[in-house]
Amino acid sequence: MATAVKKATPPVVAPVAALPEPQIEKKVEAFTAPAAEIQDSVRKVLEKGVADTRAAYAKAKAAAEETSGAFESSCATAAKGVIEFNTKALDALRANAEANFDFLKSAISVKSVPEFVALQGEHARQQAEAIAAQAKEIAALSQKVATESVAPLKTQFAKTFKLAV
Repeated sequence: MATAVKKATPPVVAPVAALPEPQIEKKVEAFTAPAAEIQDSVRKVLEKGVADTRAAYAKAKAAAEETSGAFESSCATAAKGVIEFNTKALDALRANAEANFDFLKSAISVKSVPEFVALQGEHARQQAEAIAAQAKEIAALSQKVATESVAPLKTQFAKTFKLAV
């Protein structure tokens, strides 16, 4: 028994020219138009973010430069104040040393113990007054130096925090 094998006939394919155009270009354009709009929106948001970041950086840089200048000014004022303070302290030391040498010169020429006791009492009183006056001067100078040294920083911090708020 022989069976006959039927050959499958290939489907009939229409010629390419006969098929209707699928209008792929219109479909691709319809699909890519919203993507382009989204891309433009994202680009605009990113560009705005970059511009805002640059502006914030410029503000921060300017504030940092101003603060740096204030620190430099403060340090220069403090350095001058320390020099002035040291000069004042050395002047006080010199004045006290001279007073002690004058006392010793006077003590050598004393002829009696009561005269020496009186001379020493007078010297002690004068030294106490001198030391009190010197302490007031040094305290006033210290306060002046501290106030003048902090002034540029105080001004800059007030300015910076007014900008930040």
